[in-house]
Amino acid sequence: MLSFFLSFVISIASLILTDKTPDKEKVSVYECGFNPINSPGEPFSIRFFLIGVLFLIFDLEITYLIPWGIFSNLITIKGQFVVISFILVLVVGLIYEWVEGGLEWE
Repeated sequence: MLSFFLSFVISIASLILTDKTPDKEKVSVYECGFNPINSPGEPFSIRFFLIGVLFLIFDLEITYLIPWGIFSNLITIKGQFVVISFILVLVVGLIYEWVEGGLEWE
């Protein structure tokens, strides 16, 4: 009941206290790399999406490395080798992407 009341109060407060007329900078294009108002058939750069996928890959890598860092003293030598080879594959992929210019933003 308390959470329902609190969410109701916050929702009403946001409706009352917010500015209803956004300025030009607030509604301008950002982060997507293309103007969403133009025609849908217009070509756009795929580089933003490639960088986004790379970010997701390396972000997921961290979720695998945190348990390894916490429990590394309980993992066998074979398990340590598997984790280190996993890291090496990702590092080689990152170096390849860097050399090929995939991380350059034009």
